[in-house]
Amino acid sequence: MKPTGVDPYLTTVDAAIRADLIEVLSYVVELDLTDGSGNPSWNTFRSKTKITFTVRRPGETTFVDVVADKIHLATLNGSDVEFSSYAPDKGIRIENLAAENILFIDADLQYTNSGKGLHKFVDPIDGQTYLYSQFQTTDAKRMYACFDQPDLKATFTIRAKVPNHWEVASNGRENHVERLAESKTIYFETTERISPYATSLMAGPYHVVRTQHDGIDLGLWCRKTLSPHLDAEELFKITTQGLDWYRTNFGTRYAFNKYDQLFVPEFHTDAMENASCVTFRERFIFKSKVPDDLYARRAYTILREMAHIWFGNLVMLRWWENSWLNGSFATYAAALCMENATRWTEAWLVFVDTVKNRVYGQNQLPPKHPAAADALDVQTAEINFDVIRYAQGASVLRQLSAYVGREAFLGAIREYFVEHAHGNTTLTDLLRALEHSSGRSLNRWSVQGVARNDRDQWVEPEVHP
Repeated sequence: MKPTGVDPYLTTVDAAIRADLIEVLSYVVELDLTDGSGNPSWNTFRSKTKITFTVRRPGETTFVDVVADKIHLATLNGSDVEFSSYAPDKGIRIENLAAENILFIDADLQYTNSGKGLHKFVDPIDGQTYLYSQFQTTDAKRMYACFDQPDLKATFTIRAKVPNHWEVASNGRENHVERLAESKTIYFETTERISPYATSLMAGPYHVVRTQHDGIDLGLWCRKTLSPHLDAEELFKITTQGLDWYRTNFGTRYAFNKYDQLFVPEFHTDAMENASCVTFRERFIFKSKVPDDLYARRAYTILREMAHIWFGNLVMLRWWENSWLNGSFATYAAALCMENATRWTEAWLVFVDTVKNRVYGQNQLPPKHPAAADALDVQTAEINFDVIRYAQGASVLRQLSAYVGREAFLGAIREYFVEHAHGNTTLTDLLRALEHSSGRSLNRWSVQGVARNDRDQWVEPEVHP
C-alpha cells in the first residue's frame, strides 16, 4: 500500500461523471503531525477526514481520492467501507450512496520531499523541521481524503496537532488553541467554499511578522535562519497596494479575512496561490543588495498570486483545460496593477523582460503548443503548465482588453466576480460578461483565438451596439 512514486491522474471523463453525481458540502480535516511525545513525526502523519456530501442519484457508486501509507478506518454513514483492495492510484470505492452522506477516513499518509503533498524540510543550519503543502493540480489527496478536482468546492475546517514551539498557517484564520504539556492543537475557522487544490497547511518554527490592513490580518513567514533578511516593510507595502487596487478595480472585496505569504524552502515553482495562504520560493528573500529589477520581479510575482485570490480562489475554472485563463489573467492583472499602484510604472517592460521574451524562445523549440490546450487528464494539464500558457495567454488577454476597451474589460471582470463568486466557470462565462459589458460580439475572436479549446459550445448571443 506504499504510495511512493504513485501519480494517480484523474481523467476529464471521470471528473465530469463524479461532478455530475455529487455535491460536496464540507470537510473537517484533523492532522496529527507529532510522534506522540510532542516532537515532529518523521515519515508519516495521521490524517482524519469527515466529508459531508449529497448525491443526485442515490444508490450509485463513486470513489474518494487518498494516497495513504495505511488506512485505519473508512465508514460511510456509520457503516464500514471495504478497502482491502485499495490502491493509491484508484482511491477508495464507495457504493450504495444515499441522498445525504457522511464519509469518514482515518489513515496514515506520507510526508514528501518532491514538492507534492505535505513537503518536509530540515534546515541544515539549525536542524529545525519545516512543513508546507503544495496541492496543484490534484495532490490534496496526499494530505487528506477528498474529491480532488477543482469543480467540487466545499468549506474546510482544519485542525492540526503540532509541537508546542511551532507556528501553523492554513486557509482559515486561527480560532483557538488547545495546549498540552507535550504539544498543542490549532483550530482554524471554517473557510469559504474553495477547491481542494487551493487548501493548505504550513507548520514549523517559522519566523512570523504580522500587521493589519483594511480589516485583513496580514502575515509574512520564513525560516528563522532567514529572518534577518526578511524586508517586511517593503513586502507589506506591495501587499497593501495590491489589495487596494484589486478591491477598487475588481469591484469585490478580498474574499478572506487574512492573507499570509510564506517563503518556503525547496519550492519547485516561483509561487502558489493557496487561498489566503500563498507560498513563494525563498529566492525572493534577498540576502544582500540586488538590482531594482529583481525587486520589480518580486513585486510582480506577489501581485500575480494576489490576483489569483479573485480569479482562481473566489472563482475557479471548472477543469484544467481552461487553466491557461486562470494563469493568464493573473499575469495580465499583475502588470496592470503594478503599473497603476506601485512605483514600477513601466510594468509592461517587466512583463516583457520577465515572461514574454521567454515565450518567443520557447515557441521556437519543441514541445510548443497553443496557450489553450486540451486536458484529457491531469497529467496532460500539468505538462502544459509553462511560460507559453501563462505569458502567451496574458498577451492574448491584453489584446482582448484593447479590443473591447480597458474599462469595458474591467467592468466585465466585476460582473463576472459578482455572478460567479465561490463557484466554477468556463471561458464562455467570461466571454459572455465581456460581450455584455462592451456590446461587442466575440464569436469570431473565440473561434480564431485560444477559445477554440473551451469545452462549452460557444453560441453567439445577440449583441446590440
